[in-house]
Amino acid sequence: MFLRHLLTIALAFAVLGPGAACAAPKKPAPDDALLAAYDAFRAGDVFKLQKQAAQLEGHLLEPYVDYWRLRLELENAAPPEVNGFLSRYQGSYLAERLRGEWLRELGRRGEWAAFDLELASFLSENLEIRCYAWSARLARADDGAYEEAQAMWREPKELPAGCAMLAETMIAVGRLDSAQIWDRVRLLLEHGQVAAAKRALGYLPGAEAPDERLLQQAASAPQRVLAHPPSSLESRAAREMLRFAFVRLARTDPRPAAEVLMGPLGLRLGDAERKSLWGRIAYEAARRHLAEAVAWYRLAGDAELSDEQLAWKARAALRAADWEMVRAAIDPLSVTARQDPAWTYWYGRALAAQGSAEGARAYYLRISGQPHFYGLLAAEELGEAIAVPQPMHVAGEDEVALARRNPGLARALELYRLGLRSEATREWNFTIRGMDDPQLLAAAELARRAEVFDRAINTADRTARQHNFQVRFLAPFRDVFREQARAFDLEEAWVLGLVRQESRFIADARSSAGARGLMQLMPATASWMARRIGMSLSPQRVAEVGTNVTLGTGYLKYVLESLGHPVLASAAYNAGPGRARRWRDAKPLEGAIYAETIPFNETRDYVKKVMANTMFYAMLHGGRHTPLKQRLGTIAPGERAADERS
Repeated sequence: MFLRHLLTIALAFAVLGPGAACAAPKKPAPDDALLAAYDAFRAGDVFKLQKQAAQLEGHLLEPYVDYWRLRLELENAAPPEVNGFLSRYQGSYLAERLRGEWLRELGRRGEWAAFDLELASFLSENLEIRCYAWSARLARADDGAYEEAQAMWREPKELPAGCAMLAETMIAVGRLDSAQIWDRVRLLLEHGQVAAAKRALGYLPGAEAPDERLLQQAASAPQRVLAHPPSSLESRAAREMLRFAFVRLARTDPRPAAEVLMGPLGLRLGDAERKSLWGRIAYEAARRHLAEAVAWYRLAGDAELSDEQLAWKARAALRAADWEMVRAAIDPLSVTARQDPAWTYWYGRALAAQGSAEGARAYYLRISGQPHFYGLLAAEELGEAIAVPQPMHVAGEDEVALARRNPGLARALELYRLGLRSEATREWNFTIRGMDDPQLLAAAELARRAEVFDRAINTADRTARQHNFQVRFLAPFRDVFREQARAFDLEEAWVLGLVRQESRFIADARSSAGARGLMQLMPATASWMARRIGMSLSPQRVAEVGTNVTLGTGYLKYVLESLGHPVLASAAYNAGPGRARRWRDAKPLEGAIYAETIPFNETRDYVKKVMANTMFYAMLHGGRHTPLKQRLGTIAPGERAADERS
């Protein structure tokens, strides 16, 4: 046995050579080392990260390795170490990212002098850092920060640690009183933030806090609370719990909530509170396309409504063809909300419906020619010819070469190559901030050549005066799309417009829900469609370009035939055929109104963009020149949506 063992060793030396026994272990390739370092960072494994870092000196992504090491030890980091990193990578995405994390660390430590010095170089917006900045001012006895910090208290979400610390300070010195605490509790409850509301209630004096059981019952069984309300509504706690029960019930089903508000319990409420609740019930009804929404909004009278409630008041009025209410809903919108092109267009339509052609024209002119859904519709209302915006700027080779030398873009492309898409996208988006139009188009062309099509499209989308719509509306894999569009008798421009919205032509795109490929097919949909058309399919093939486009166009054809209209089919592709059907009205509905009144924010935006995309792809690739309003057409009557919500 021993001789056999020696013979085995001797043969190994003969085959491998005399250096084999003392050869150094094979080092992993740089890609493997970088990915292992990233995994170590995410796992919080400092030792493993240090081991991989030694193999990545001089690597294009060495700044990331430096960042990962420093980030894991930031709580114990000394200012010179952090300042060294910020100086070494000044102006980069990683410097901005670390600076934000360092500012939060300095805020937690209460090192306000160092915090103030670093804050001056921070470019991003971050609520917690804003709170620490107010705390830094208070530490300098700048009491003006108290007033500004009220904005933090009106955030409809859980406050981060730095803001919670500031809130406790403000309560302790009497800058936030019980009434303001209740206002925040109401805000949080109306946004469904029950856990955060409970924490806010903890700031109240014990005598003013509501019964915990009543709060729980209002959340889980609101009808029971409304059927057996508190005997007295003198206290703020009783009134707020009753209001929460109304809000909770209205969100589930507005009709029984309205019935209770019309009864004796409604009469026990003050006029302002009753009107406010009608505004809330009407809002929930409008999102479900209930016919009563318009009447309930009228019962809200002069109640102060949020921008979201006003937007749905306008949408309810659109479905009811109540143009006076459309204007009445848009007029009180905040300045920011009124900048939405939707309300510019619909205000113009309301004026036109009321006989003010010149007034309508003035509104259409504000957005006509802008390359989006309502810009196209406004241009058509004015009788303008729709064309691809000019001038068309094609990035020259010298411009692309300059973009290629940009360190941030180079790092982003390397991250994309390695499959670290989230990191890559953040690096890319930070780098292109502040670029002018030629620089943006050069960066877009660089991304196109690297086949990072989503960045190419999104970067070209940002130009203000010089454009390249061939890049903004890319059509990779066009031969495949053309073939399958013809096979299923679909308009190619519509298919391209939908895919631009689904995946931005990223072939291996995968959503958080599990949708895959260019046409973002869910596994169950892909399997069902494959059986329908007689295709043999394995899960591994779903994202393959040819397979994915065949199944996706097949499904698009199916929903188009089922629903009979491209607007409905587009909505169905995103949200499902059942919802698209239920969002119809009991009477014929203008296609643009159907699109604007889709309850799901994502699907509403999706359908409008798909239809606008279709217009541009048709113009760029010789498709049929059909006006957008004609494409939108009229949606035939169907069932009312009684239970949908966004």
